[in-house]
Amino acid sequence: MKAPKLLPWYARKAGVPIERANSLWRKAVREATTETGWVGNAEYWGAAIDIFLNLLDAEKETLCTPCVTPILRSQQRMWNMPLTAMEDMFKAMSANWQRQTEIKPQKAA
Repeated sequence: MKAPKLLPWYARKAGVPIERANSLWRKAVREATTETGWVGNAEYWGAAIDIFLNLLDAEKETLCTPCVTPILRSQQRMWNMPLTAMEDMFKAMSANWQRQTEIKPQKAA
């Protein structure tokens, strides 16, 4: 039985190799066949997809892939800190310059 066209997308999203996703799809098809007793109707395909997604989630939990997103975000924040500080300093200098150069009314003598 052919795998769904979205199988590579599901595999990449879960971080599972496509070969492993194909074997999980075949297992899901077998389980859906025994669960529904029919092949090819809407109930069968719905059960196959649901079982496949559950198997894919279970496989995703067994992988030892580190989550580096928080580390990268903190690194980006540290790189941006000097730029942000410099931007704030220039805004303060500009505001001070604007206050200094405003024309003040002369007092009548």
